[in-house]
Amino acid sequence: MSLPLVAPMFPAGMEPLPPGMTEEDRAQLLEAKKYQGWMTMGMESCAAKTVIAGVGGLGIGAFFSLMSSSFAYEDPLLRQSTQAGMNNTQKAREIFKEMGRGMWKSGKGFGKVGALFAGIECVIEGYRAKNDMVNPVAAGFVAGGVLARNSGPKAALGGGLAFAAFSAAIDLFLRREPSDDD
Repeated sequence: MSLPLVAPMFPAGMEPLPPGMTEEDRAQLLEAKKYQGWMTMGMESCAAKTVIAGVGGLGIGAFFSLMSSSFAYEDPLLRQSTQAGMNNTQKAREIFKEMGRGMWKSGKGFGKVGALFAGIECVIEGYRAKNDMVNPVAAGFVAGGVLARNSGPKAALGGGLAFAAFSAAIDLFLRREPSDDD
């Protein structure tokens, strides 16, 4: 008997099946839900978020370096004098090696910053159990301080404040209400 305005309740594992599925498919559905739960739990972990941010930062940094190296102004006479005696294949190989070193260096920097910020923000969010503007600002302050720690306490404070302000500006932009025109 169904009561009006009362949500139906089912025992665990006996929920209604999606349309087109039979009772024989229930075991497969429960198995798929179990794996989906594990994947969701893994993707919400701080370790996964840190790795994803680090790899994404590595890729973005390498891409930016590749783009900037393609626009770099170089003196052809200077390059000609440093690569005297090389054929075109050797020159191209040297140029690509140089671009690769620049991409790796820039990618490592972006990846380090991304992983550091994402990991700190995730830990702060987990500790506070809230998702608000305090998390990215606090994470930016800590990450900026950590990145500038070798330059002294004044630089660490300045780096923390600058990174916190940058994080706040980015988060305010991302959290803004869309206009009616969007």
